[in-house]
Order: sequence, then C-alpha cells, then structure tokens
Amino acid sequence: MSKLLSKYHAPDAQGRTQHITPASAAWKYVGFEVFELEAGQRIDMPASECEVCLVLIAGKATISTPTATFENIGDRMGPFERKKPYAVYVTQGESYAVVANTTLELAVCQAPGKGTYPTRLIAPDAISAEQRGHGNNQRYVHNILPDDQAADSLLVVEVYTDEGNTSSYPSHKHDQDNEPHETYLEETYYHRLNPSQGFCMQRVYTDDRSLDESMAVYNKDVVMAPKGYHPVATLAGYDSYYLNVMAGPTRKWLFTWEEDHNWVNSPAYAEKHA
Repeated sequence: MSKLLSKYHAPDAQGRTQHITPASAAWKYVGFEVFELEAGQRIDMPASECEVCLVLIAGKATISTPTATFENIGDRMGPFERKKPYAVYVTQGESYAVVANTTLELAVCQAPGKGTYPTRLIAPDAISAEQRGHGNNQRYVHNILPDDQAADSLLVVEVYTDEGNTSSYPSHKHDQDNEPHETYLEETYYHRLNPSQGFCMQRVYTDDRSLDESMAVYNKDVVMAPKGYHPVATLAGYDSYYLNVMAGPTRKWLFTWEEDHNWVNSPAYAEKHA
C-alpha cells in the first residue's frame, strides 16, 4: 500500500478515525484528524502552537474555547446534502472542547499559527461557492478558509465531483517556493464516496516520476500530497466529496499546471462541452 494513503479505521476510544501529523507524514506544516462522535460524547484538546480549523462534516456540536462558545452549530447530517458546512477557526495557543449534540463527523485541520487572528465562527453565509471546469472536468467548491480570509497558515476547501468526472485536474502542483509563479503547500485529501461502498482513483506524481503513486481510495480514506501533481478521477455510479487542507511557508495558493494537459483549460475545450 502506498505510504501516501491513510486508510480509515474504526473510531478509537476518543472517537478518532484519522490521525496525520507532520512527523507521520514526513513534512513540516499540515496536521489532520477526523473524529466520529456519538451524541453526548466530548473531546478536549489542549492549546498548541498550531491554529486549527474545525469543520463539521456531518452533525451538530457545541464548540468552546477560553474566549468563545458556539452553541449547537451544524446544518447538515452528511456532506452529500451539499449544504455549506459550519466551521470554527481556533487561534494558536487556545484549547478547545467539542461536545457532539448529534452523531458527529468532525475534521480537525491544523498548521503552525502565530495568534494573529481571534477565534471565530465560520458560518455557511461566510463561505463562498463556485463551479470549476467544463464537461467531464466539472466540480463544485466550498471555500471554507481560502487565502483571502484571515488565517496564519491554513487553507481549507471542500470539493464535490459527480460520477464519471475528474477533479483537481488538469494536473497541477504547488511544491516550489517560487512566487509569484508557485508556492510550496503540503496537502491532504479526506475522501467521502456516495454510495459509501464506492471508490475513486487518485494519482500523485512528479515531472521526473521519482514519485508516481496511483491509489484506489475508499470512503473516509486520506491521501497525502507532499509534492507533485495530484488529480482525482471518479467512477460511474459514485459521487465524490473531499476536504482539502493545505499549508506551507507562505499562505498563498499559487500553482503550476502540467503542460501536457493544460489544453483542457482552453476556451475551445469549454466551448465543445458547453
């Protein structure tokens, strides 16, 4: 099995199903966890050097820190309702507690912080949405914490891709600290499939093919993209959702298209599939 693929496992005593740290991923910036909690279950997390974005993938919760409390937030019981999520930004140096008010699927996105911005609620009406691509390369994006919103390091988005379509495509990369052309950003993909027994395909590869991994990704698996291109392809009968977390030394999303496939972005391709 690829070292870039973290398989889903049943919840541990805390309810954790995924646990990726910079040390386990062999990189510097992104940490990612998922918790599946029963109604009434609580987790308490200590203050750290990281800022955190808590994304309610499914269910409702009360989230509190020493400076703020957000009561009974959440407006979808599953990601494939395609409603915008609720999220909470927790500033560096603050502890937080989460109490599940219903069955809860919670993503914990982490990256180094500086304490620049206060803890805040990210409500659905603060999240922009956009459709990208044409033809069989269409996907729909919720910008939870994009680079034009306040944070020190984290970038967080969720993406919906219908059956038979590609996503994170044409292939692009962001593994060079080379502004204004490209920024170095590590990235995780938390995948959900509908129906849940489905799978999708994801490839992570570099120009010189020193890294070239192709993975069958099942529901609730995580793919890590430390460098290179990282497209996703769905299969007939199964819609895809994924939550992306990115971070690096500069909080800008600047990327380079793979030259061979950039023609898919052309007006001619868009007109053909209008």
